[in-house]
Amino acid sequence: QVQLVESGGGLVQPGGSLRLSCAASGFTFSSCPMRWYRQAPGKERELVAGISSAGSDTNYADSVKGRFTISRDNAKNTVYLQMNSLKPEDTAVYYCKAVFARYGYWGQGTQVTVSS
Repeated sequence: QVQLVESGGGLVQPGGSLRLSCAASGFTFSSCPMRWYRQAPGKERELVAGISSAGSDTNYADSVKGRFTISRDNAKNTVYLQMNSLKPEDTAVYYCKAVFARYGYWGQGTQVTVSS
């Protein structure tokens, strides 16, 4: 079965860093573009970053450009989101998504809280 298992969320101070991981199984990971989304309380889910199947192309929301880096290791079936210079407004539940099949698949989400 398709699974996306996220890890790495937690509490961090402003200016700190965190790395999220999403381990995939049950499909051909190396053929699938991957995305990270986030959703803060009272706000719509927004696209944070995307990466092509081979990792050659990436894109970012303007709000995270220069601070976040999406990457993937196809040998480990894992996509990462390195988050640096974190701000309180980055606080949200972060979700990974596999662009796969008809609707795609979502991870369970991991909480990131940026607070002093």
